[in-house]
Amino acid sequence: MKENSLLQKETSKVHLEVVDANKKYSANFGEKKDLGLPPARKFAILTCMDARLDPAKYAGLSEGDAHVIRNAGGRASDDAIRSLVISHKLLGTAEWFVIHHTDCGMEYFTDEIIRSLLSKSLSTASVDQDGWKNVSEDGGSKEANNISFLTIANQTESIIEDVQRIKHHPLVPSYIPVYGYIYDVKSGKLIEIPEATKVGKAT
Repeated sequence: MKENSLLQKETSKVHLEVVDANKKYSANFGEKKDLGLPPARKFAILTCMDARLDPAKYAGLSEGDAHVIRNAGGRASDDAIRSLVISHKLLGTAEWFVIHHTDCGMEYFTDEIIRSLLSKSLSTASVDQDGWKNVSEDGGSKEANNISFLTIANQTESIIEDVQRIKHHPLVPSYIPVYGYIYDVKSGKLIEIPEATKVGKAT
């Protein structure tokens, strides 16, 4: 209970900071109110939710430029493909990037590990040299057994796999090129994975 109380206080602080930041942002919103619905540069990025990644900065984006779809690992999940299909079919994107990154958290656990943790507790786990463990066991759920968490064993292979999955999806037109990259969290550089881009070429 003490841990939850501290977490709630910290969350409340963050809540106030977000609301305050938005007041300042909206006060100078200006011409952004005239941005159109379709992305102006007609491309989409599928990337990871990792807080160290800022697609607007690493890809040179301004509001209204592109669609950015994010999830854990930047994986080509059913929902990510749903978003990409809408992005093209209704909003006109014509090129897609799949961008994973170095030191991704999805490399540090397996489906079996997270399923076991969740089966015993829903609270945040900790990790040390011996691996992941629950801080407390306060009741969990076996529902995680029904989820594929799309963990990553090899970054290059995961990029190729995701590009292939997108390109082979029956709702994705063959003329859309899909590029595969890894973002280096130590340098900020985008490193192309040629095999993935080859698989993702337009035909």
